[in-house]
Amino acid sequence: MEIIGGGLLEVHIKPTDVGKRVSVRCLSDAGIPGEKFTDTVGVLTSWTEGVLLITRRGGESVRIAESTLVAGKVVPAAPARRRGPAASFEELARVTARAWEPVESEPLGDWRLRSAAGFTRRANSVLPLGDPGLPLDEALAYVRGWYAERELPAYIQIATGAEGTQELLGAELARRGWVREVSAQVWTGALAPVGDLDADTDRVRLARSYDEGWLRRYQRFGTPGPQVTKVLGSGPSTWFASVPGAGEAPAAIGRCVVDGRWAGFMAVEVDPEQRRQGLGSAVMAALARRALDEGASAAWLQVEDDNDAARALYGGMGFAAHHSYHHYRAAE
Repeated sequence: MEIIGGGLLEVHIKPTDVGKRVSVRCLSDAGIPGEKFTDTVGVLTSWTEGVLLITRRGGESVRIAESTLVAGKVVPAAPARRRGPAASFEELARVTARAWEPVESEPLGDWRLRSAAGFTRRANSVLPLGDPGLPLDEALAYVRGWYAERELPAYIQIATGAEGTQELLGAELARRGWVREVSAQVWTGALAPVGDLDADTDRVRLARSYDEGWLRRYQRFGTPGPQVTKVLGSGPSTWFASVPGAGEAPAAIGRCVVDGRWAGFMAVEVDPEQRRQGLGSAVMAALARRALDEGASAAWLQVEDDNDAARALYGGMGFAAHHSYHHYRAAE
């Protein structure tokens, strides 16, 4: 039943709007004089027993008592970006997945189960783009069993914050005890400005493969095994960058995967003692120029929520957030 409030504020949302993007205002201190309001915008993921659950762009879930609502309406999907390349969530999800190909994968309906002996969550999680072809509980049981056979924790990668993302699935996983871990964002931007950066690219060496020194600087694993070679070398057209340093490891490294119009940047690492000297920008510019030569025009990268230094660097290059993604781990 639609609820109509008094005065100029009206609640024009109802339980049948679950799955839609909404904007609501509620009393933050119900019953306290001087009405204090809280506004929330996100996807309405449930409305049961007098409580609304709204998932914000960044993946945070907000519980709101129906009795505190003073205004609410369905709002259009987030407006299209006004700068940088236009892209749907599904297009970016598939492009980013091809840059981290697993050692082993198996389809489950429209879902894809991925395994790489534990090297990176992206290559060791389910990519759920569509219907698994089974009731959800049966699909989740199959996922848990599949990863248990490989002695790996079961993860599902969920996206939020753009048209077509998976807030409803994330809410269903949370209701079943799955725990959200390691949130990050996918940022996009035009490629040409990255290639045009005023950076000393003469020091940057590009190659189709990496060496032991590159791996020493990367340091995202224990003892490197064949799965590391498989995942890092995956992608339609993959390039590795390095800036020679004084020690055994390069002063800076980077990786770029060119895939049609897209160039994905990852593994950009700089020796902590040589930061703020433009090495990261030089690596990015050199890789961007190579990607432009191969016909790419748009760029993407992934940034963890707590990496403020990377956000500042990439924001200065013209990148901006497209959507967030999260890894949900099955309960023990």
